Amino acid sequence: MQIRWSTFSAVIISVVIISGGCLSGTPSISQSGSPERTPDSPHPLPSPPGAFSLQAASLVTGSVLPDLYTCKGAGVSPAVSWDGIPPGTKSLVLVLDDPDALNGRFTHWIVFNIPPKSGELAQAQPNAKVLTNGAQQGSTSAGSRGYYAPCPPIGETHLYMFHLYAVDMDITQPTADRESIDWALTGHTIAQTKFITTVTR
Repeated sequence: MQIRWSTFSAVIISVVIISGGCLSGTPSISQSGSPERTPDSPHPLPSPPGAFSLQAASLVTGSVLPDLYTCKGAGVSPAVSWDGIPPGTKSLVLVLDDPDALNGRFTHWIVFNIPPKSGELAQAQPNAKVLTNGAQQGSTSAGSRGYYAPCPPIGETHLYMFHLYAVDMDITQPTADRESIDWALTGHTIAQTKFITTVTR
């Protein structure tokens, strides 16, 4: 009887270990279809081919944003490109945030009414209200229009998150800050995706 019980216990323990190993290796998936960061994988993996996706400055997501695009360099806006536009998309909205800012989220860039078929925004966009492709630029958290170069406090590393929203309409606000953009996106966002970079000073 003692030998049979030991064998049964060993089988049960083996099943539990195998089951646990199978369940722990699957990353969670966000609404945009991109794997989220996990403790074992601090940076999201690339989106699958054909998915709604975003890229900044030809970087891999999770990369350091080059000095050219920060206050340590010229502070120009990076080139931003996208793919996999979902059906029904009328326009795109691009937002760049620093979620690690001392006083809460700081918005560095808002571009709305972007024509989806344009495929990209070129590097070094001017701080104009209307861009050459017809897209409009909103107000940053600093109150300025256009791209506001990332500039975390000395000694700190911050995340900088590019968000791209596929929208089923054109946004009619003549100018827009983050609050009004969030309001306009409510109920009109078909899909969204993001691209993460970091900056250290």
